[in-house]
Amino acid sequence: MRQLIIIGASGHGKVVADCAAKNGYENIIFLDDDKNVTHCGKYKVVGRSKEAARMSGDVIVAIGNANFRRKIQTSIAENRLSTLIHPEAVIGDDVEIGVGSIVMAGVVINSGSRIGKGVIVNTSSSIDHDCMIGDFVHVAVGAHLAGSVLVDDNSWIGAGAIINNNLHVCSSCMIGAGAVVVKNIEEEGTYVGVPAKRIMNKC
Repeated sequence: MRQLIIIGASGHGKVVADCAAKNGYENIIFLDDDKNVTHCGKYKVVGRSKEAARMSGDVIVAIGNANFRRKIQTSIAENRLSTLIHPEAVIGDDVEIGVGSIVMAGVVINSGSRIGKGVIVNTSSSIDHDCMIGDFVHVAVGAHLAGSVLVDDNSWIGAGAIINNNLHVCSSCMIGAGAVVVKNIEEEGTYVGVPAKRIMNKC
């Protein structure tokens, strides 16, 4: 029986579990560092994140915060990490997707794109041709990246945000919900509005 250990018993974890079940995992359990959390939907929380190393089964980290996701994922051997792609996602034949990443329902990732490690590509978002997405990026629900976009590590592209083609978003940025990026972003921070403008030093 295929077992998957999901680290992070949140709403996002529920969606990851659903995707995992559609990928053939028959036994799904959760680990979470909040001792007050006992379930994630219909699934039991059976321990803390550090216990994953001694348990059998594949592992995926279902935590939205990039820094926490990176810290936990890099503590786990890569050969134990699962990569989940929802069966209702549309993925180009030559797309590369890094270990520990998850691609949700309704996503489109077009030809020539590369997705890093530990990336979340969330529901109904799209990544067009020849995009390069760094490690531990989160492309939130309904966000759209036009062709040849480069997003560096640890950045968050908010729900419904749009990034125009041929642009670069540097590492550790937060692009706010509904923002429209029309020029390169080369300085860390939080960017909101149409067109997107920087409002904070760090995300």
